[in-house]
Amino acid sequence: MSSAVTRFDYRQLLQWADESLQQAGASGEIARHVAFYLLEGDLLGYSTHGLIRLLNNCQWLQQGKSLGKGQPTVVSERAAVAHWDANHLPGPYVVPQAIEAATAMAKQAGTGTIVIRRSQHIAALAAYLSLATEQGMVVSLMCSTPGQRAVAPFGSKQAIFSPNPFALGVPSSGQPLLLDISFSMTAAGKVRQAKANDVALPYQALITEQGEWTDDPASFFADPPSAIAPLGGQKLGYKGYGLTLFSEIMTMALSQYGRRQGGNDGDANSVWVQVIDPSAFGPQKAFLQQVDDMLEDCRQATPIDANEPVRIPGQRALQRKAQQLKQGVAYSAATMKVLQRCEELVGVTLPTALSDGA
Repeated sequence: MSSAVTRFDYRQLLQWADESLQQAGASGEIARHVAFYLLEGDLLGYSTHGLIRLLNNCQWLQQGKSLGKGQPTVVSERAAVAHWDANHLPGPYVVPQAIEAATAMAKQAGTGTIVIRRSQHIAALAAYLSLATEQGMVVSLMCSTPGQRAVAPFGSKQAIFSPNPFALGVPSSGQPLLLDISFSMTAAGKVRQAKANDVALPYQALITEQGEWTDDPASFFADPPSAIAPLGGQKLGYKGYGLTLFSEIMTMALSQYGRRQGGNDGDANSVWVQVIDPSAFGPQKAFLQQVDDMLEDCRQATPIDANEPVRIPGQRALQRKAQQLKQGVAYSAATMKVLQRCEELVGVTLPTALSDGA
């Protein structure tokens, strides 16, 4: 396995992704959003859901599986809730609109919730959190994939669910808390990444057809494939199983678009977006003080390893973003192969790399 990385200037890479999407059929506005939020995923370290997904987005546009222009339609709406049909518009175009609309609701009603069906893949949830936290809002996101069965319920070896992510953004007086996790032991993208890089998963997160636990990513692509275990694993997976049911109820059930309706929708997502205005419950300053106190207690907690102090969720991601904006956005050899395939597909030349190195 090669440890070499290739770095690109952020602005040049953003322009390349934008032009690639437009060449594939996206309007300028849609291309701008998709390029920005895919790249934001890379900056924050969510490399399985960053520009490695650009090829998919360009293919979907060319194949008509993703719309290059248009707007979500409102299925139903009340004062502080709405149900949108994204009509297979790209997720990085739809989700920011949903956060903006939910934030407007929250400023009036204290909270705003939007569920979305038929949004094309929304990529890294963490990429969107700052849209709300920068306005002093608390935001939570969940999504599921009606067309995917990859995760087994606790006690089973058969895949039923998708690897559903959950994200939370909370403002503080300093950097926000940014949490992005999966309710399964690992995400399917991480299994694909491990296989591409020819490495084992860091723990046994897969269950084979024989009911055996394994860290071999190749088993996920076997016939029949292994299933991803719910968060908590062999002993405590009932917790992840319950959370997965929760996420699919709040996304698929509320949007009334589950596997029976969207089983052939590929990577398209059902999405939950909720924004809360803390000032609806009392002074914003008092809320921030409570958050600051919690985060400081965590920072001051005695670490197991003195060289590894307790971090706040999102701390490392924001550090990684600042570093890559300065030094260049880094890509592995496996990801570079995907970016080069995208270059060939749309005919837009990749920018010149800043440097290559280990």
